[in-house]
Amino acid sequence: MGKVLAIANQKGGVGKTTTCVNLAASLAATKRRVLLIDLDPQGNATMGSGIDKNDLELSIYDVLAEGTPVDQVLRLSQEGKYAVLPANGDLTAAEVELLSLSEKEKRLDKALLQAREDFDYVLIDCPPSLNMLTVNALACCDGVLIPMQCEYYALEGLSALINTIQSIQRVLNPKLKIEGLLRTMYDPRNSLTNDVSAQLKEHFGDAVYRTCIPRNVRLAEAPSYGMPVIAYDKQSKGALAYLALAGEINRRQDTPVGETAFAAG
Repeated sequence: MGKVLAIANQKGGVGKTTTCVNLAASLAATKRRVLLIDLDPQGNATMGSGIDKNDLELSIYDVLAEGTPVDQVLRLSQEGKYAVLPANGDLTAAEVELLSLSEKEKRLDKALLQAREDFDYVLIDCPPSLNMLTVNALACCDGVLIPMQCEYYALEGLSALINTIQSIQRVLNPKLKIEGLLRTMYDPRNSLTNDVSAQLKEHFGDAVYRTCIPRNVRLAEAPSYGMPVIAYDKQSKGALAYLALAGEINRRQDTPVGETAFAAG
């Protein structure tokens, strides 16, 4: 059964979508079967995967609001070699419509029953807010991967996110845990970066990925071409970092549950 990871942070601009797209491509490069679910109405992960969000007949909206089977909505990222459940602005309506549906928090969970069997990894790009879409992601996933910058305000946002995860764990998803913390836009020359990084390691231990994602021009340029960075420039520092992260996640998958993951409770 595939591992479902929500890529989440209530703070915007931390590299969440960048991580989702590039981790999906990097895991696919290691011969894993990967599904990326774009759960953000902005559709940035869809566009970054080379799929035009303005040219979709069906999207994740239809899965959540209409009950359309996942296999009817799937698209392939040609450059990234992974499957995509794409999103566009229609998803904004789903945020409201879900409130009136039965078992509204579990719509995505039920939709993914078969996908869990068909894929080794399911990565969910969450919106940068706590709404019904994010709740659906957290209610169905095995763990949360938290991208964050090593800066003061990021620690405040992390505290709020952990409280959210603990609440979902108690009410909707007892197996939910923090899978790992990923340091993004990392600059080791910055003393604040090093201080915050040390605090993360002190409090979360092995849950902090060894891999850090550096600031990298190629990484920033790749989405405008609808490509993951390993397709755009596979020798760039950004590409090599995400390949290293994929390797680290694959190794953790071979580790018994609880040895490296930080339990939210």
